[in-house]
Amino acid sequence: MAVLDSPIVPPTAAPSRQTLVLDVRGMKCAGCVQAVEKQLTRVEGVVSASVNLITEVAVVIAETDRVTAEDLVEQVKRAGFEGIARQVEAPLVDLQAWVSRQQAEQQQQKGRLAVAIVLLLLSSLGHLKHLGWLTLPVLSDLWFHALLATLTLVGPARSIFLEGWQGLRRLTPNMNTLVALGSGSAYLASLVALAWPQLGWECFFDEPVMLLSFILLGRTLEQRARFHAARALRSLVQLQPTVARLIADPDQVQTAQVGVQVPASYLQVGDWLQVLPGEKVPADGQVMLGQSNVDESMLTGESTPVAKQPGEQVAAGTLNQTGTLVLQVTGTGQHTQLAQMVQLVETAQARKAPVQRLADAIAGFFTYGILGLALLTFLFWYGFGLAHWPGVMGTVLGVAHQGHTMTMASSHLLVSLKLAIAVMVVACPCALGLATPTAILVGSGLGAERGLLIRGGDSLEALQRVDWVVFDKTGTLTQGRPEVTEVVTLQPDLQPAELLQLAATLETGARHPLALALTTATAQQGIDLLPARDWENHPGLGVKAQVTWRGEVALVTLGNDRWMVQQGVAVEAGHRQQADHLASSGQTALYLGMAGQLLGLIALADRLRPEAVEVVEEIQRRGLGVTLLTGDCAAVAQAIAEQIHLSPDQVQAEMSPQAKLGQVQLLQQQGHQVALVGDGINDAPALAQANVGISLRSGTDIAVETADVILMTDHLSGLVEILKLSQLTVAKIRQNLAWAFAYNLVMIPLAAGLLLPTPGIGLSPVVAAGLMAASSVTVVVNSLSLGWGRPGGDGNRLANGP
Repeated sequence: MAVLDSPIVPPTAAPSRQTLVLDVRGMKCAGCVQAVEKQLTRVEGVVSASVNLITEVAVVIAETDRVTAEDLVEQVKRAGFEGIARQVEAPLVDLQAWVSRQQAEQQQQKGRLAVAIVLLLLSSLGHLKHLGWLTLPVLSDLWFHALLATLTLVGPARSIFLEGWQGLRRLTPNMNTLVALGSGSAYLASLVALAWPQLGWECFFDEPVMLLSFILLGRTLEQRARFHAARALRSLVQLQPTVARLIADPDQVQTAQVGVQVPASYLQVGDWLQVLPGEKVPADGQVMLGQSNVDESMLTGESTPVAKQPGEQVAAGTLNQTGTLVLQVTGTGQHTQLAQMVQLVETAQARKAPVQRLADAIAGFFTYGILGLALLTFLFWYGFGLAHWPGVMGTVLGVAHQGHTMTMASSHLLVSLKLAIAVMVVACPCALGLATPTAILVGSGLGAERGLLIRGGDSLEALQRVDWVVFDKTGTLTQGRPEVTEVVTLQPDLQPAELLQLAATLETGARHPLALALTTATAQQGIDLLPARDWENHPGLGVKAQVTWRGEVALVTLGNDRWMVQQGVAVEAGHRQQADHLASSGQTALYLGMAGQLLGLIALADRLRPEAVEVVEEIQRRGLGVTLLTGDCAAVAQAIAEQIHLSPDQVQAEMSPQAKLGQVQLLQQQGHQVALVGDGINDAPALAQANVGISLRSGTDIAVETADVILMTDHLSGLVEILKLSQLTVAKIRQNLAWAFAYNLVMIPLAAGLLLPTPGIGLSPVVAAGLMAASSVTVVVNSLSLGWGRPGGDGNRLANGP
């Protein structure tokens, strides 16, 4: 609006940057993520690199023209993984390929699950024989289990050993390294026992098979859980229709005409399409003919269909329900709202929450620490522990050792080896690596389903800490569609229509709400605009131009009283009283002057959003501070504040964009975590400064680009929902990290034999493998439980959340 808009703050000079996206395949744990990120950041010109384990995507920020996608692919290869450069110009196509790959892998998981279960059953027979419970011909034979172990290592477990060795060779050991060393050591020890029976060692070929079976089973279950966690992103991608009904001759278009089916990827801006009832809209477009109800729930989360008529916009992926529509395409491919929404969701899942940095830092050194602990465990028990607690040998070797005779050194070696193997196998860096991204994946996906787009895990975490919410007024608390309510002329020879004509002429080409209200009013009354030139727009004050009126060119000014004074237009006390009276009832009064003389006042009113009162009250009930900032005059601001039950000290009026920015900074200096909700270009600096910037879907492009959260519902109630969602998601992250740390803190010492001397409690490599697999699955399932409260699920947890 002329009196409320603000200039865009020019950015500080900085090197130009580009974003490069890679698909990275082969990662299994947080150690893999750390290795890839470390390798990518070594490239000169790379500013930052963020790798997501779940979506297998690396997002790299680099200086323009200094780094190429091929350079990054080569670095990923050096880290031991496969990198594929993504074409940023066609993100939706690449995401569809990702969805297809995920679905293909999901089908392969069924075969892997069957193999893991068969191996687990066959290896269990060896344990049953050792316990004296069951002996079956051939299946219980030692040579059968030796062959089974060999086939397992060169077959289903081959990739584990190869990836583990590659990580070790590149000095970036990972989860596969631990598993390979543990199961490989058990296999080699069994081979030694088989080749030299005089040692008196037991052959436990069934243990490496059972160990690898648990690993394969756990990874299969984990992969299936991760597949379900990415459900929201897949469902968004799959909303994009693949075909469209193209109308060849728009000049002869009729609603009943049948379009020619073509691939949706062929569409271009300006094409005309036909969308029949029950079909999805293939591209963003403007309705040219027809009327229908359109289901926009995939964008907004609102289940109520929206009536569409000629002149209105429809989005790709929405469902046409009742009537036939003819559209003219306004956006295709990556330029549709759906594609931008998918990009936002994917970016959100690639950006890390600050709490994840600790887990990533630890996971990067985790494998080194575990290898060191395994070595210390072996040296301790072999050189010292077993000499002081000889009874430990019976506990570790168990029933399987009964009847065997071996030397003291030989028995010490075997027991120490089994304990070291248990340490390597029980450690679970996967749980640390999955703790944060799985929760963010589910949380951001759940938000997307409800029309709440979150730019990243850092935004989710910042939302959880917010204790102060700052609202813009126009277009945020109000509907942003003011209407002309009164025209007051102060000159006897001036008609209200002429005053309106002059004001609308000054706002020619402007797109802010007050300008649209003025031009709409003149269009409704059939008033033509006047010739004008030399416009000057001063956001926060007003606008002026040279206008040809009644055959003469004169300087006409439109704006608030301060603008009139600056332009030398006299504003008498009575005129101010008239404006104040209009403002006290929630109307905005614009002064119109010409050649130093005040011609009249134009009053406009913007209605409060129906949900605004309830939302503001709910936020205050949650203990958060609330402030209303507006560029409008104090009387209008106070009238709105009274309707939403805010006290005078919670409202600040006549705020320039710089003043809004300063107010946010002041609150931050006082120790508050600030969320700012705005929708205009004048809110952009404050949105960027706030800890969390929140914009409505109807906001200006710059506001939407600047914001951390976008309410696609265009409904303020989404603000309460996003606050609840952030609390639930961050709680899940903390639960996951607490579990991952606690699990490793308890299980690693237990596997190392801490409780063997006194209670006689320890872990065999097989039990250790089962616990490690269960740990990763537990973290993923706990993250998935975040979505169990969605409508149609097991409850309505988000709606009734904290």
